[in-house]
Amino acid sequence: MIGFAPLLQLPLFMGMARDDLQQIVAHTKFDFFKRTADSKVISEGDRCEAVVILTHGSLSVEKQSDDHGYGVREIVNAPLVIQLEHLFGLTQCYSASFTTLSPCNFMSIAKPEVMFLFEQFDVFRINYLNLLAAKTQKAQSRLWHPAITDLRSRVIHFLVSHCTIPTGPKEFSILMTRLAIEVNASRLDVSRVLNALRSEGLLQLRRGKILIPELRNLS
Repeated sequence: MIGFAPLLQLPLFMGMARDDLQQIVAHTKFDFFKRTADSKVISEGDRCEAVVILTHGSLSVEKQSDDHGYGVREIVNAPLVIQLEHLFGLTQCYSASFTTLSPCNFMSIAKPEVMFLFEQFDVFRINYLNLLAAKTQKAQSRLWHPAITDLRSRVIHFLVSHCTIPTGPKEFSILMTRLAIEVNASRLDVSRVLNALRSEGLLQLRRGKILIPELRNLS
C-alpha cells in the first residue's frame, strides 16, 4: 500500500487533508510499474486510459508535427503527471512519445478510479480543473502577444513555442528548408540567423538538427 506522503508531491493531491489522503490510500486502486533505461513507455497515438505519474527518474519526450515533417525532443524529470489533459475530451490519445532515460518508477490511476476521486474529494477535482485551466489560459494568452516582425525573433519564437518545458536542453529534428517555410523566410536568411545564434553559444547545428543546450538562455 502506498503511503500518503508521496501523494503530497503531486499537484493533483496538494492541499488535501490527512484524513482524505488516508481514505484515498485505503480505497483507491493504484497501479505501480517500473521500466529500465531506454524503454518506450508511451507512444504517440496510444489511448489515454489512466492518469500516469512518473514518480522517479527521467524521460525523453518526443513530439512530431502533424505531417511528421519536424519534431522536438525534451527531457522531463519526476515528479510528473503525463499529459493529464488527454484523459478526457475530444482526443483521448497521447500526442507525444515517452522513453525512459534512466530506471523509472510510475504510478497510474485508471479512469474509473479518477471518476470516483472526482465524486468523493472536492480538492482533487479542483486541482484537476486548475491544471487544465492553467494550460488553457497559457494557450489563449499566446494569441494576444504582439506580432513578431524581425526574423531572429521569429526563429526563436518558433523554437521556444514548440517546447513543453521552458527550461533545459532541447533537440529539434528539422531541415533548414522546413524551418524557413515555418517562419516565412528564405533558407539563406534562416541560415544566417541560426549561425549567428550558434556563434553566440545559444545553440548548436548538426545535419538536420538544432541542439539547444539551455532553452532559458535562448528565450
